[in-house]
Amino acid sequence: MVSLFARVLTDSKSIPAGLIRMRTTVSFPVAGVRCTGYLYLPADSGPVPCVVLCHGFSGTMDRLFDYAEMFAAAGSAALVFDYRGFGESDGEPRQVPDIAGQLDDIRAAVAFARGHERIDPDRIFLWGNSLGGAHVITVAATDPHIAAVVAQIPFNGFPDRVAGRSTGDTLKLLGAIAWDTVRGKLGMRPYYIPMVGHPGDLAVTATPEAEEHIRTLTGSGETLWRNSIAPRALLQMMRYHPAESAARLSCPLLVCVAADDQETPLENSRALADRAPHGELRIYPGTHFTFYTDPELRRRVVADQIEFYRRTDDAPPTDMT
Repeated sequence: MVSLFARVLTDSKSIPAGLIRMRTTVSFPVAGVRCTGYLYLPADSGPVPCVVLCHGFSGTMDRLFDYAEMFAAAGSAALVFDYRGFGESDGEPRQVPDIAGQLDDIRAAVAFARGHERIDPDRIFLWGNSLGGAHVITVAATDPHIAAVVAQIPFNGFPDRVAGRSTGDTLKLLGAIAWDTVRGKLGMRPYYIPMVGHPGDLAVTATPEAEEHIRTLTGSGETLWRNSIAPRALLQMMRYHPAESAARLSCPLLVCVAADDQETPLENSRALADRAPHGELRIYPGTHFTFYTDPELRRRVVADQIEFYRRTDDAPPTDMT
């Protein structure tokens, strides 16, 4: 068996083009709706492992292309995709996160990867960012054939207090959540609010660094990300407890966190690694958005993730009986 990630690359700019054989557009159905993604394949021949990458609450897959390129250059296939209703995927209404639906999307992506002729179906690795980090833990807890999981700045409950958000701001957001939830139950068009705004704005995240945060989510070129979201999903997230799933994981888990994260606080994320039977925690400097804005940190984090995947791939099989 070819060892996973034999080449640990720390600088995406130095990836020789010949190491990545191809990137192809792919699609797979979920409940009759088409999810669109991109499959990166390494130059290595024969069945290879595959990392399935899952974006966060309002994200789109284009923000994960550089991660996929680094994983593919290190010897693995990499699959990125948009959840239904986001980015390049079909589905209506748009911009409405649904936890159960997104978990089904990930399971369908895993099934697609397992069925691909170039991919070893027994070596599927999950990778998730922010809310996607919670999702990959939840999916892996019900799929004993997942080889390992990386959860990056993962969601594990909301912070007790959001810095800079007044009681009035909180009440406005709760009102928007309630109104959008009612509209959803009545089959009406979603009540959209901005994902990112300034302090005092009605937005999911309202900070003085609003413009900077938007730039981190859009990148420097064209993007499918939209600063618009249906807030009903926040009600679902209040009841979402990925730590319970972490306790049921049979595969190794690596949790990568930011020391000064205000969106997915360190202590909340630490609980995921603590609850997992084979959990590891890596703490990095910066905030939630540093993982998007600092290319040097991103390369360092990915190198650590590659090394983790390589170790788990080299380890002897665990008795699942």
